[in-house]
Amino acid sequence: MAIPIDLSGRVALVTGGTSQLGRVMVRTLAAAGADLAIHYKQNQQGAAGLCAEVEALGRRALAVQAEVADLPAVLAMRDTIRQSLGDPGIVVTNAVSQVAWNTVLETDPATYEDQFRTCVLQNVHLAKAFVPAMIARGQGRFIGINPECTMQLKPNQSAYASAKRGMDGVLRVLAREVGEHQITINQVAPGWTISDRDREQGTERHEAYEATVPLRRRGTDQEIANVVAFLASDLASFITGAYVPVCGGNVMPTI
Repeated sequence: MAIPIDLSGRVALVTGGTSQLGRVMVRTLAAAGADLAIHYKQNQQGAAGLCAEVEALGRRALAVQAEVADLPAVLAMRDTIRQSLGDPGIVVTNAVSQVAWNTVLETDPATYEDQFRTCVLQNVHLAKAFVPAMIARGQGRFIGINPECTMQLKPNQSAYASAKRGMDGVLRVLAREVGEHQITINQVAPGWTISDRDREQGTERHEAYEATVPLRRRGTDQEIANVVAFLASDLASFITGAYVPVCGGNVMPTI
């Protein structure tokens, strides 16, 4: 018996939709039947190209620009999406701010502030903007992308990992606060993922990293997107508050 992932009639928003992983999640959600709001900060051309791909699948698509660290900008983005596609029932928080890896002693405090705004406030702002409509509907999916390094806490990762840990706290509390409305709040934790950039540059393999992974390989962007689509679907209707590693066992949350 086939058990399809069917997102027909749903509207999904993916922040950072033009990024290496974002574009694969957009394509995968559209292939499952969803209409897409594709958020971008600067890459308007990339967003327009993705809209064309989504529309070629027979879905509706909208490119939306916003600074996710700014609440008025996110609320304006919400209004634009609502007018064109309707309120999203699926929100994927994927946008990131680039950060230089450095020690705690050498990292500028402004870097911590920037990462806090991108990782923590992005999720707060998107929750404030989009969860009320989910509550009114009595259903919703809110999915954060929060990678394996949040658990690993290796040297030079403090600004990024601390902000992602703050994001984790916000989303787990949110899961408890809105669960009664049948809204699920989950996180997907990619490992060091193979993207189109790796395929173009021939950098898919990294033996030292692969040796640490129980499955002895790097995962692909499509494997991450598959889990996002699952969590967005009715098949995952009784999963909430979860942090789901998709990293070949490289991190294993324990009980």
